[in-house]
Amino acid sequence: MQSHELFRVDYESFRNDKKTQYAVIRALEIIGEASKKVPIEVRDNYAVIPWRSITGMRDKLVHDYFGVDTEVVWNTASKKRIH
Repeated sequence: MQSHELFRVDYESFRNDKKTQYAVIRALEIIGEASKKVPIEVRDNYAVIPWRSITGMRDKLVHDYFGVDTEVVWNTASKKRIH
């Protein structure tokens, strides 16, 4: 199963489901934190992956104390992934 197959929910459903929001936000935080630990050689070999955007999303989620834009989170989670 590919990652984009795991997240099939429309925005309205996502916006109204706090449990799913928290789960997706936490997953993006973990992915972002893990991406910070990827060696530079690997990042260079996979330059097509938007490493800075991934880590930037994590930082925004972790440090945005006044709320997270659920539409941005949903758009990020529902995009088709690179294979």
